[in-house]
Amino acid sequence: MKNLKFYFSSFVMLFFTSMVTNGVFANSLDSIEIYTPYTKVSVSPGKTVSYKLDIINNGTQTVNKNIVISNIPRSWDYTLTAGGQNIEKLAILPDNKKTLDLKVEIPFKVRKGNYTFYAKAGDSASLPITINVSSAGSNETELSCDQRNMEGTSKSNFSFQAVLKNKTASKQQYALMASAPRGWTVAIKPNSRQATSTEVEANGTKNISYDIKAPSAVKAGTYKIPVKVVSGSTSASLEFEVVITGTYELEFGTPSGLQSTKMTAGDEKRVELIVDNKGTTELENIELSANKPQNWEVAFEPEKITKLAPGKSETVYVTIKADKKAIPGDYVSKITAKTPEVSETLSFRVMVKTPMFMGWLGVIIILLALGGVAFLFKKYGRR
Repeated sequence: MKNLKFYFSSFVMLFFTSMVTNGVFANSLDSIEIYTPYTKVSVSPGKTVSYKLDIINNGTQTVNKNIVISNIPRSWDYTLTAGGQNIEKLAILPDNKKTLDLKVEIPFKVRKGNYTFYAKAGDSASLPITINVSSAGSNETELSCDQRNMEGTSKSNFSFQAVLKNKTASKQQYALMASAPRGWTVAIKPNSRQATSTEVEANGTKNISYDIKAPSAVKAGTYKIPVKVVSGSTSASLEFEVVITGTYELEFGTPSGLQSTKMTAGDEKRVELIVDNKGTTELENIELSANKPQNWEVAFEPEKITKLAPGKSETVYVTIKADKKAIPGDYVSKITAKTPEVSETLSFRVMVKTPMFMGWLGVIIILLALGGVAFLFKKYGRR
């Protein structure tokens, strides 16, 4: 009887020892835990919620588990990544953890309420996560542009690339508008074609180009160009900024437009010239020079224009003196007005004529010759 009690006691002890041992061993082999600090958040439709999921191995051996996100609504999109790669299965060393990035995209067309899904590692670890959608659907439109500021001259073309996003649950027809300063032009091009309206699907986007041109006489400065998109139920707007740095443009000529004159060899002529600043920036230190024929003289009055404001003009007188030995014909002097930024050259033609007394001298010589011939014919003609 004593032996029977001894064996029975030993069997019971071994059984419970085995149960405890196996339980501890099992736990040591497969003790997986999932952790994230924010298990319930409240957001509006169309938002993206990001989580850091810690998969923790509390056991004594390496585990290799399938990682699953379950019970998430069909219309919702999510990604589970680590190191830029999508993760489906994960191996974790003992007493270690791995962190995964979970992003859940909530659609715009969604009902208000609580949505619970589960992050699972194998069959033993599961963490419920709840997203509270705070309102039904969305009635928003977004118009965005990465580069809203550009700089250039009045001759530059300014092209802004914007993205129109329909955040509502239905298709929208948008009117496209721009409020540019007077004289400016704005070409609005959804999908590269100029138009005044465009259609965007629910939760869809469309690329829109705004090609802006300033008037030629615009002054240097900063200009704002507001743009807007409007549908029957929603709208969005943004503002572009164009900085005009100014243009340098010089015009050089005579008041009458005639670029020629006449004179005799050794003579001189005083010609009036007009220097115009056709740009939008003040011109400084305008220098005047001439490329003249050999032995000719060219002088300017004044020799330099210190300052010339945009839209203003200055009168300059140039005195041209021909070489005393210049033979009759056409001569060209290239007259230049220049600054470090811009220059303009005028080709001025001078026709050198024979002096008047030389003409009369030629006539007299001819008459004398004719008279001499007549005298000789009269004297000797009868013989």
